[in-house]
Amino acid sequence: MRIELSSEELATSRFAVSPLFELMGVLRVLSGMSRGYPAQSWIRRLTPVYDELRRDAGFGVLLALQGGAYNASFITPPPHSMAQTFADDLAAVRATPLTLAREEIRRCSRTRPVTDSGVRGMLASAEIVSLVVDALEHAWERLLAPDWPRIRSAYERDVTAHGAMLGRAGWAKTLNDLHPRIRWQQGGIELARCAPDQRLTPSRGLLLVPSAFVWPGLAVYADDPWPCTLVYPAGHRSAFASEGGDRASALARLMGRTRARLLHELREPTTTSQLAAGLSLSVGAVGDHLAILHQAGLVDRSRAGYRVLYRRTSLGESLVAAMPSAPG
Repeated sequence: MRIELSSEELATSRFAVSPLFELMGVLRVLSGMSRGYPAQSWIRRLTPVYDELRRDAGFGVLLALQGGAYNASFITPPPHSMAQTFADDLAAVRATPLTLAREEIRRCSRTRPVTDSGVRGMLASAEIVSLVVDALEHAWERLLAPDWPRIRSAYERDVTAHGAMLGRAGWAKTLNDLHPRIRWQQGGIELARCAPDQRLTPSRGLLLVPSAFVWPGLAVYADDPWPCTLVYPAGHRSAFASEGGDRASALARLMGRTRARLLHELREPTTTSQLAAGLSLSVGAVGDHLAILHQAGLVDRSRAGYRVLYRRTSLGESLVAAMPSAPG
């Protein structure tokens, strides 16, 4: 596949995150539709919750609308910015016209007939949009909401790092860094092993969406209402690094659990607020610990616009490399 990008389209390209799109990624992983597995311990933790939810017809509606040759787009509105919230996504779903929802449901049913009578009844209801909203809200609270601050922080760190790369080296190097199958060549993006005869010509710029649930592959969306979108793997390691339990590493015993966790989290240039969100700490506490790590020569800091980015020094890298287990 080739995505043709003019200079104007490239200028309007941007990064964005959709919590609801990530929830659909969770469902694909837990249902076995996707091979983009994050930590196995995370899957083991959520599988009993998923099995319980599957007994509910409302949850069955969500599964019926995803995972086949055609997926209903009204339950996954396209992301528009890095600031998008689950409430924003839910409001977009709630505003779906009933005629559009029914047309997409018919298309899903043609490619993947629904056998459960309870699910069929809900799909035929005049209240289907409200039923979908309720099911999405319940699935979100049970499956993704508890982990979302940590996962979102991992995506923000990835976008911060790629934004800094964009400023230093330009679009070609930044796009090439997203995935081994992505290559910038002669005014466009070449995607290896992806519909080789297909050419896309975006008219609304390119949307770049980090996701922990597409690894090791990537995904392309080009059908309305989505702009041309490239979903690339990010955060599949850092977002689930603490899933191994509360084992205390030698690094944590040496320097204290919190500072060890901070040092471990600094895989990419990261702001104080991103670290605080990812580790559920106050910004002030993180700032105090970073000051100590900076004085010890384990982290360095630099300014990117109005943000101060922290990163591990070579000494910090060596210390973490010698103690690879993530502190619990």
